[in-house]
Amino acid sequence: MHIQIAFRVLGVLLMIFSLTMLPPVFVSWIYDDGVGIIFINTFLFTLLTGFILWLFFRWDETDMRIKDGFLVTFLFYVALGTVGAIPFAQEAGIALSWPNALFESFSGITTTGATVITGLDQLPESILYYRQQLQWLGGMGIIVLAVAILPMLGIGGMQLYRAETPGPVKDSKLTPRIKQTAMALWSIYLGLTAVCAISYWLAGMTFFDAICHSFSTVAIGGFSTHDSSIGYFDSALIESIAIVFMVLSGINFGLHFFALKEKALFHYFQDDEVVWYLLILATAILIVTLILVSHQVYEVPQAFRLAAFEVVSIFTTTGFATADFSVWPNMIPYLIFFGAFTGACAGSTGGGMKVMRVMLIIKQGQREIHRLIHPNAIFPIKINKRPVSNNVIEAIWGFFSFYVIIFLFLDLIMVSQGMDFLTAFSAVGAAMNNLGPGLGSVAYHYNDITDTAKLVLCFAMMLGRLEIFTLLVLFSPMFWRK
Repeated sequence: MHIQIAFRVLGVLLMIFSLTMLPPVFVSWIYDDGVGIIFINTFLFTLLTGFILWLFFRWDETDMRIKDGFLVTFLFYVALGTVGAIPFAQEAGIALSWPNALFESFSGITTTGATVITGLDQLPESILYYRQQLQWLGGMGIIVLAVAILPMLGIGGMQLYRAETPGPVKDSKLTPRIKQTAMALWSIYLGLTAVCAISYWLAGMTFFDAICHSFSTVAIGGFSTHDSSIGYFDSALIESIAIVFMVLSGINFGLHFFALKEKALFHYFQDDEVVWYLLILATAILIVTLILVSHQVYEVPQAFRLAAFEVVSIFTTTGFATADFSVWPNMIPYLIFFGAFTGACAGSTGGGMKVMRVMLIIKQGQREIHRLIHPNAIFPIKINKRPVSNNVIEAIWGFFSFYVIIFLFLDLIMVSQGMDFLTAFSAVGAAMNNLGPGLGSVAYHYNDITDTAKLVLCFAMMLGRLEIFTLLVLFSPMFWRK
């Protein structure tokens, strides 16, 4: 373990991140909202902090190892969430308390989308833009952007990429060099964002709203510039565009890369995870529509429109809303909320446990049933017609075990903070799955929960964003041994 290289890289990353404070200054100048100074202050503070860290440790020439990558990833997310809270806490901005500011910042950078802010329609445009930008940077992982630049600075990037990239299999690269891989991912990410923004604008959003909502749509974040979220626009066309881009952003970006490279769509339909992902969404939309119609809540067209949007939004862990699904009848609120536990595909900007893991767990269960019938037979688990190694299966079961144990532990902490069980369960689920909206008292916002609960949920958001093991590995004594 090389603490010095971790702080040196952290300093470089903070200096890079400080530049993201400049676009909100430009937005503040355009709209003359008078709060640009808070972003200038944050820019200077972040740049100076990063420069000091780099200056003190610039002499270290040690190569970065995978252990250093885990530590840098953790430190950077903590630093990012903390620095990102400064504009929310400053008096010239919206003067949130520090627990609230930290909650909003970590929710943004982890693309969770939970909020403590009400009255979004009255906030300065630069603050609204900044919230959306936080989610967009967190969507693909700002560290993936950084590893495209770090090789130019003489700092290896593969260790960071493996620590940051979501999904059960982290060793695959789209291109031979990590810099090219990061650039390929971000090119696709930028392209999707641009097309989404143009589509929103042509569908009737203002240019400002189109840019902001494209950020949170492609990042699968769910922040909005309006309290009513996408429901503010009351447009079937805008909702359809949101559904398309939420579904696309929930697919492994590696598949987008190969589809563009080969100029063919067959890659998507030959991928087992994507097929499961689309089947899960279609089945849930059908069930929710049928229940809404059978309970005479809506007529068929309206029921389908609302069901499709809410199912895709929650199942992909985006968190946009056009209706309050928490008050829908029968099992609908729980069905929709539990969909976020499965989440989107591995290698996407979505949260949850990932469709890949759930699919492999189900296949493993089927194999055990088959073994009971034929004890001596060999039943390999296959994905895309290829056998999956036992190491991957063991890793997934390890992930699932820790997920359940940590979930229950955090749930008890929330109950100890005075929450009823439904609110506690959904708050932890929404945080760990990077979803945002919950049920019960956190269906609309998280402002009414205790400061302790907010800080615990910030930790849960990081657990979900870094897929548990990247964070838990730091608590292992073996990690700190030489």
